[in-house]
Amino acid sequence: MTEADSNPFAPTLPPGRARALPWATVMAGSLVTILPIVATVPIIPPFGLLMLLTWRLLARFALRPWAAAPLGFFDDLVSGQPLGSAVLLWSLCFIGIDLMERRLVFRDFRQDWLIASGAILFCLALGRILAVPVRAQVDAALLMQAAATICLFPAAARLVAWIDRKRGMA
Repeated sequence: MTEADSNPFAPTLPPGRARALPWATVMAGSLVTILPIVATVPIIPPFGLLMLLTWRLLARFALRPWAAAPLGFFDDLVSGQPLGSAVLLWSLCFIGIDLMERRLVFRDFRQDWLIASGAILFCLALGRILAVPVRAQVDAALLMQAAATICLFPAAARLVAWIDRKRGMA
């Protein structure tokens, strides 16, 4: 018996709002980059990418396969990356995850974490190539940013699982 069954008068989300919630969380993650944080080394994780990957790996049908393109476009507008870089990289991540899901019959959390780690490294490395001149020395900061993002995946997974549980009650 679920919580919604035990209390028929509990407020539930309307279906439209329940469908928009994954989009809103990814967009809110992308908006973290506009917070005025002063740092000597820019290691702020790409929260939009982290939320997108978490939704895709934990709740497969929460976002459509084409959702990576408009969400990547929003992230490009907000983060200041070259326009179209997140559109391309996030869409390639979705395609790669889809190809892996066809090969893997069962997945557990460790495999999701490994898949997300590979996607994060892929997006950050190619994003660096697209956005920064080749001779710029940002590799150490990039590695710290990737490590911080990979370490935050379990927290993002817990957040997405909690939101999805609340969303599923609708």
